[in-house]
Amino acid sequence: MGENAQETLELLIRAKYPILYILSAEERRIEELLRHVASQRHKRLFAWTITEGLADIATVKPVIVDGGAREPLQALETIAGSKEPAIFVLKDFHPFLDTSRHPVENAVIVRKLRDLIVHLKESPKTLVILSPVLVFPPELEKDVTILDYSLPSPGELAVALDRVLRSANALDRGLELALDDEQRDEIIRATQGLTCAEAENVFAKSLVMHRRLDLGVIVAEKRHLIQKSKVMEFFAASENFADVGGMGELKDWLRKRSVAFSERARRFGLPEPRGLLLLGVSGCGKSLMAKAVANQWRLPLLRLDMGRVFGELVGSSEQNIRQALRLAESVSPSVLWLDEVDKGLAGSASSGRSDAGTAARVFGTFLTWMQEKTLPVFTVATANDIQALPPETLRKGRFDETFFVDLPTPAERQEIWSIHLTKRNRQPQRFDLRRLAAASEGFTGAEIEQVIIAALYDAFDEGDDVSMRHLLHNIEKSVPLSQTMRAQVDALRHWARLHARPAGANGVAVAAPSHQQTGTTSEH
Repeated sequence: MGENAQETLELLIRAKYPILYILSAEERRIEELLRHVASQRHKRLFAWTITEGLADIATVKPVIVDGGAREPLQALETIAGSKEPAIFVLKDFHPFLDTSRHPVENAVIVRKLRDLIVHLKESPKTLVILSPVLVFPPELEKDVTILDYSLPSPGELAVALDRVLRSANALDRGLELALDDEQRDEIIRATQGLTCAEAENVFAKSLVMHRRLDLGVIVAEKRHLIQKSKVMEFFAASENFADVGGMGELKDWLRKRSVAFSERARRFGLPEPRGLLLLGVSGCGKSLMAKAVANQWRLPLLRLDMGRVFGELVGSSEQNIRQALRLAESVSPSVLWLDEVDKGLAGSASSGRSDAGTAARVFGTFLTWMQEKTLPVFTVATANDIQALPPETLRKGRFDETFFVDLPTPAERQEIWSIHLTKRNRQPQRFDLRRLAAASEGFTGAEIEQVIIAALYDAFDEGDDVSMRHLLHNIEKSVPLSQTMRAQVDALRHWARLHARPAGANGVAVAAPSHQQTGTTSEH
């Protein structure tokens, strides 16, 4: 936040913006900022809470005014009747703006706010709503200015660090508190994404545990922060490129960018890679590649669940996506994985008839972030249905490249058979991989894996080890996706020839093959 936030806030107050909505869970930090602004503008500062009512908070000790005015409507009437220059802060006022919860009572409060707007514009008063969540009705959409101060600036984190160090030094002079400039900058960078309160807590925790500031403790705290998120998951990926069959071109593209987040790359003039869009047939390893990238690059992997982004309350979906993207930035450099983004963003081009345009706004927020983000978050989005994605998704600048992951070639199928047999503690050389690859023409990697699992069940039931007989028998019984959805697969591959880069070395095949029955049960 820092000086720019204070300047922005002061500018809006001078310009008589009537209602400012500040997003932040840190009331103490925002109050301190407002005290500076109020002092600069020679205004009084009042705050309202449902528990204490209206109080003068310009000084350290609040002074209750006008009998407290604890009821929200009473507080608004007191603000309307005030004659002096002042900033009025309404804390956690958002429940009273949700007209779906208490339609009659809250509609009166919303109407009172609308009545206040003209009065506020013509008086030396500003109304500030301070809340950790964004909730307001459509009636106020054109009159409320949103300021997202949920995360502190590096300067504010530095102040929090100094505050903890001073306190620790006063209590225990045996701590290792000396930091050179490089160590200090590293600590502050590591805490970006935490609130000041969270940063102070983790500084104190590190000093108690190790008697010094330890980066490992800070990173662990960030992991806990992700685990508390409703829409983001932290993945401890164990896969690497060796676990992914085929995709030679994609692997080579990623290998060249594996050191792009280093300072050496910055000095050379290389930009940090922005992300990939992986399109392709379902089950061909797109999600597996997302996990492998994070592990190969030794970066944290975050999975954004688009289904959880869409909340029930008006405005909560937009808040969820903003919170998720800030969280991804807070642990950067990182890999952000959006699995099956085509399903999560279905309806983003809605006209508002079904979801009041929520999907479109969420999608717009995400695309803007992709275009404007400055922190190193590498986005891997996977999709099966290109028709469900709006054209803006494919525009250069959002993703560095769009790769098409096709059905595996015969050589790639041999590699996939070998990988999955090895995973199940079987020696691939004991099997005729060429024959298995030929018999499984048109199969995806996921379908090959399921054939092996089914064959293992059959062998276990017979009290025998898995053999070629079991594998070929289960291939015969399986109907691959390329056959059941032939038209859709052919259409997707046709589109990919013209619009996407092939992930495999051999490019896009001519057509989805029809599954051929092998008719053999011989063992190897």
